[in-house]
Amino acid sequence: MYHRHFGLVRAPFTIAPDPRFLYMSERHREALAHLQWGLERDGAFVLLTGEVGTGKTTLSRLLLDRLPEDTDVAFVIHPRVTVTELLATICEELHDPPPDAERASVGRLVDRIHHRLLEAHARGRRTVLVIDEAQNLATDVLEQIRLLTNLETSERKLLQVILLGQPELGAMLEAPELRQLAQRVTARYHLLPLSAGELSALVHHR
Repeated sequence: MYHRHFGLVRAPFTIAPDPRFLYMSERHREALAHLQWGLERDGAFVLLTGEVGTGKTTLSRLLLDRLPEDTDVAFVIHPRVTVTELLATICEELHDPPPDAERASVGRLVDRIHHRLLEAHARGRRTVLVIDEAQNLATDVLEQIRLLTNLETSERKLLQVILLGQPELGAMLEAPELRQLAQRVTARYHLLPLSAGELSALVHHR
């Protein structure tokens, strides 16, 4: 009913992460700048945390829309997986699905990803892995992701990783067993909820 009343052509408060509906508050601009800065460095991990509904996923979609055309992206949205499941998903996201015979072998899957990354690098392309809801990753899966970032040439890392997650992700990375991963985070930002004044601006923007 309110669609007709206000002359709207689509629902303005859909929960889909559509960058066109993202209200860029000062915090969101800062978060985007941190993500972009982190990806411009030759580091491994960029970290964005925030409570549910603060706009992490939508902001990441905006970031991906602004990446250079020479960038390949693997986007993982269901991170509650085993090591082999994650590696197979990365292969599929990079348009190189592994045969069934390789899906149970960590070594073969890593070799396949390495080969794909080297091919991309030879063609002048870079590769970014984005993992949403990363607080759901098991410790051994996080460690395997860190090992993937060891893949490099003499000039640069072959894979950069963006981790999006709720605040507990930051606490997870403080664990002693993940200290090596934490040391590779080149940029991090914690996205706070909107203020009361920003809420009004959000409604008008939507």
